[in-house]
Amino acid sequence: MIVPRTSRTAIMSKLRAKVDRRLPVFIASAGSGLVAQLLERAGVDCVNTFSGARLRANGMGTMSMLWPILDSNKQTLDYTQQDILPAINGDAFVCACINANDPLKDMRSVLEQLKAMGVYSASNIGPSISYVDKDSNLFRVLSSAGITLQHEIDMLTLARELDMVSVALAFDEEDSLRLVGEAQPDIFCFHAGTTKGGLKGYDSGETIEQTAERTEAANRKLRALKKDIILVAHGAAMETPEDAQFMLDHTSCDGFWTGSSTERIPIERAVSEQARTFAALRFSNR
Repeated sequence: MIVPRTSRTAIMSKLRAKVDRRLPVFIASAGSGLVAQLLERAGVDCVNTFSGARLRANGMGTMSMLWPILDSNKQTLDYTQQDILPAINGDAFVCACINANDPLKDMRSVLEQLKAMGVYSASNIGPSISYVDKDSNLFRVLSSAGITLQHEIDMLTLARELDMVSVALAFDEEDSLRLVGEAQPDIFCFHAGTTKGGLKGYDSGETIEQTAERTEAANRKLRALKKDIILVAHGAAMETPEDAQFMLDHTSCDGFWTGSSTERIPIERAVSEQARTFAALRFSNR
């Protein structure tokens, strides 16, 4: 097969047209080719790949990718090339989330490898130092070892120079402002926290109203830094389509980014229900 090619110009033209028409931009993560295929058929604009989604597809929590059990970049590049790209027909573009703090890889080489395989967008969450609380000893140790947000900013800046669509993400306002102010990404997602629900979700007790309030507080400051940035909502209490609608109605986001909400949780529910139905079958009296 031949994987369809696209370009930064084509991707951004499509996204800008949706924003101008007041249609939500829809990004969704996929840990398998089947999920990617179904997402594209449902109309997502971007299929997002990263090691956390791959682990999630294998029954682990997304945050498993923070533990040093695998080469995150190799995992992402391998399954993106082998599982995701062959499964879709090009209606959705692929964004690969890579680890810009990988000490064994040159980010220019990684980004060029992505482009060579047909991926024209990159993000900084594979994983990001922004995941780690700044008042923690872990953050201080990582920072002293050279694991920094600056490497992520530099990677996103390089992605733009290589004519790729840059998608930035951060967990707090401080990192959000730095990423947007310095990297000037095309798309930004304020990650409100691990999505609740299902077997591996995390419920912090936050309501959808609170998630929207925190997201919009960041949005207002980010738009002041880059007026044409595309902002998308993600995480925390945004679990269902109704929650996503609330975010669209109560924030200035141009769309939303789903992970567990359109991947892990629906699979858990559908497989469990169908399997229980099969397990309840009995021999007929005959």
